[in-house]
Amino acid sequence: MAAGEDFRIEWHGDAVVLLPAVDIEQINWDVIEQTTQMILKPLREMPVPLVVVDLTGIKYFGSVFLALLLRVHKQVKARGGEMVLCGAKNAARDMLRITALDTLWAIYDTQSEALEAILP
Repeated sequence: MAAGEDFRIEWHGDAVVLLPAVDIEQINWDVIEQTTQMILKPLREMPVPLVVVDLTGIKYFGSVFLALLLRVHKQVKARGGEMVLCGAKNAARDMLRITALDTLWAIYDTQSEALEAILP
């Protein structure tokens, strides 16, 4: 999977929605840096990044994807922004709970709920 195939980026007003590919658990260390830079580029251009990571359709993800999320989170927070998640299914929610990352990011059921929560 090439970097450009791992994520789709959508703009919703002043917020960015990151939509990982359904098979994101296949992302490997070989393309993680390219993928991360592709995601971070538009965030660096935003005065205050507002990010929703939409996990709808993602059944499972592992440590590589979590590392990517943490890097995005670090960039967003460094610029005074906010990152939230939405659409996490049972296994994904369990992974976030086990790693205590559910305490770092708010998790909403739908993308519209997440956008409503972070947009002014």
